[in-house]
Amino acid sequence: MKRLWYGMMSILLVLSVLPQVVLGENQDGHDVELWNAVKPLDTTVTFLNTGAHPDDERSDFLAYLSRGLGVKTASLIANRGEGGQNAIGNELGNGLGIIRSNEMIEAAKVNGVKAYHLSDTTSDAIYDFGFSKSPEETLEKWGEEVTYSRLIEFIRTYQPDVVMPSFLNVDSQHGHHRAINVLSVKAFEDAADPAVFPEQIKNGLEPWQIKKLYLPVSRDEATVSIEIGDYDPVYGMSYPQLGEASRYLHKSQGMGRDIPVEPRQVHLKLAESAVSENSDKLFEGIPYDFAAWADKVSDKELSESLGSLQQKLDRIVELYPDRGAILPDSQKALRDVRELAGKVAASKLDQDVKNDLLHKLELKEEQLLEVSRVASELSVDISIGSYVLTQGEQTEVEVTVTNEGNQKLHHIEAALLTPENWKHEKAVKLKHLKPGESKTASFTVKVPDDAEYFEPYAEASIQAQLSFKENGVDTTFGSDLDNTVSVLPELGVTPDPANITVNTADVQETIPVSVKVKNYADASQEATVSLNLPAGWSSEPAMAEVNLEKRFDERSVSFNLIPPSEVEEGDFTIRAIAKANGKTHHTTVQEIKYEHVNDSYYLYPSSVNGVAFELLKPENLKVGYIDSGFDSIADSFINAGFDITKLTPEDLASADLSQYDTIVTGIRATLGREDLLANNDRIKEYVHNGGHFVMQYVTASDPWDAELTAPYRLKIGTPSIRWRVTDENADVTVTKPGHPLFNYPNKIADSDWDNWVQERGLYFPMEWDERYETFVSMADPGEDPFTSGILMAEYGEGTYLYTNLVFYRQIGAQVPGGYRIFANLISYGADR
Repeated sequence: MKRLWYGMMSILLVLSVLPQVVLGENQDGHDVELWNAVKPLDTTVTFLNTGAHPDDERSDFLAYLSRGLGVKTASLIANRGEGGQNAIGNELGNGLGIIRSNEMIEAAKVNGVKAYHLSDTTSDAIYDFGFSKSPEETLEKWGEEVTYSRLIEFIRTYQPDVVMPSFLNVDSQHGHHRAINVLSVKAFEDAADPAVFPEQIKNGLEPWQIKKLYLPVSRDEATVSIEIGDYDPVYGMSYPQLGEASRYLHKSQGMGRDIPVEPRQVHLKLAESAVSENSDKLFEGIPYDFAAWADKVSDKELSESLGSLQQKLDRIVELYPDRGAILPDSQKALRDVRELAGKVAASKLDQDVKNDLLHKLELKEEQLLEVSRVASELSVDISIGSYVLTQGEQTEVEVTVTNEGNQKLHHIEAALLTPENWKHEKAVKLKHLKPGESKTASFTVKVPDDAEYFEPYAEASIQAQLSFKENGVDTTFGSDLDNTVSVLPELGVTPDPANITVNTADVQETIPVSVKVKNYADASQEATVSLNLPAGWSSEPAMAEVNLEKRFDERSVSFNLIPPSEVEEGDFTIRAIAKANGKTHHTTVQEIKYEHVNDSYYLYPSSVNGVAFELLKPENLKVGYIDSGFDSIADSFINAGFDITKLTPEDLASADLSQYDTIVTGIRATLGREDLLANNDRIKEYVHNGGHFVMQYVTASDPWDAELTAPYRLKIGTPSIRWRVTDENADVTVTKPGHPLFNYPNKIADSDWDNWVQERGLYFPMEWDERYETFVSMADPGEDPFTSGILMAEYGEGTYLYTNLVFYRQIGAQVPGGYRIFANLISYGADR
């Protein structure tokens, strides 16, 4: 418990200092925001790190490159992490993917990295379908052609000098990681070949030759080792500490740790090179700045101009932290860059050199615009009538610009950037701003009647654009609102539960369902709520009225579903609808709100997914469930008619546990419920006195003592990557088919292992006491089988059962066999 408390305090401490460390001043008075802007003027090098999931980025090394050297650095991530687990809430699938994508955006701000994804939408084929052990399976499911095409297109657009995948293509790695490695290595040649995806060239992209491809390796295999553990006085921490500060923002994955300032090296192997110098230096052979570019250009005038430009850029860096002195110099350098780009474009340079150089000048223009923005000391505050909007709505946006510097600024304009067909005023001229002066530009924004609803991975709906003119040079930059502007349906309709189970062996007389209706419109709504039911079904009431007086009002309506006396086995769907003002609403708006990321939403049909099948249960079985917050198994079984009580911390500490035939934990309960370990002796006593305890899986990194937590030794498999069965269709052998676990109350057949989703099991135990019995054997193709998917031992008068099979995914996906097998596991306590 103490370790978890310290971990949480560390997270809070890091989060509390991040805004000051990354954007403002540190404790030594450094102007971090300005340094972040001017440092990239040192170099023209670009670097790309490729990975499969959010949090795959090599945070410490990227912090060194971006914050330490000023290298333009990006992470390109394939999917959104939808198949992972959630350490902060119960969102899974697309909801989790949205959280992880937004966490990566915030993490990237800390170590100065721009985050990109190959996956575009919540329905994208490049999806985190769960753990894979091979790149072939991964690319088959993603679609190799579309994945590779997007990778090549990104490389040709971003134009990195150096590419480094985060992981190797080795059998100890996740198949998604391996797939990105394979494609990244292949792209070294293909991105430069106009015959590869020629349609991209026709659409205006140029072939791009990556200069060097590095792979992360051990010290013994490295061709270059780089010390990155240095302390940076500007940030008040080392680069690995900056990296960990960014990783703390991957909270849904439990990332981030406290580390000291100490030496740390990154070891890389040069796998491919398009430059002649293949030395032990990371960027050897790649022009590091415009002075180096001057040596590569045969045109004398251009060469002199490039050298002069780098001198001016170096001068700007030397002027740090004097914002007032930097502004005019950055404006002049900006003008020079634009003029020089025109000369390069009109020159007779070799086409490849010309393309490279134009890209570097474009990059430097972006960086100088940022320097001018920061040095101008123009602060921008954007207010909006509501961050939530509906189709046809009108709202007010105010952009307040304040000159916080010591010099007058001229020709200031404010404008809004919105999707096409949104109506609002054009740019507002604010003219000049004296030191300390503020002016406000007001805009009336009209959302089109057919505006697209919110898409979590799309560009922001509203941004401000500011411009000013100093020394005859125009500077334009964008500014985001503090939170997400979202176009949502006027009414959100959310049925609960999202899944229902009808037991054909004992059809429920009624099934309770509630429907929450939330008003997102800036107007009162009188809605009629009802359910579209399968033939033969009815509900009580048939419909209900709700009155929602203002935006964000919500009401819940309770229905009792009345199924027919006989229900045919199979799937069915119930749609919840709300009618108001002549419109029918049938969309669930899942609100995703956490303090460390901007608000987001996931919109999907307001349906209850139903399944009917035979699910037998003991008549008087009484179950206590230690809900970890990471699964919804308890609710699903309550819905199916089981007598389940969710146990509170107070219950675990002092209630009479003997009243329960079985006590079950949710997945990762030792992480989600600190009180479980605190009361572990009471659990053992419960079992010893005759209780049946079912422990669902923990990970190797969760709190778990192999010798002490369970009654007998039980060690979770490490490395966890090797202790899982990822093929959801892997053959399963029940090694004790006559045992009650597979015969009571349900007779388990081979068909109960059919149609599983994502995987069979995770974190299989690798060592266990001989007093545990084993019951099932399974393996991924070509591998040795695991026999520890279900372990059970007698302890005193009772039994302790541990299972790492992923029942929570099967029950969430309405897989009948998952219900039936789990029902047997928890019913064992009633059969003795």
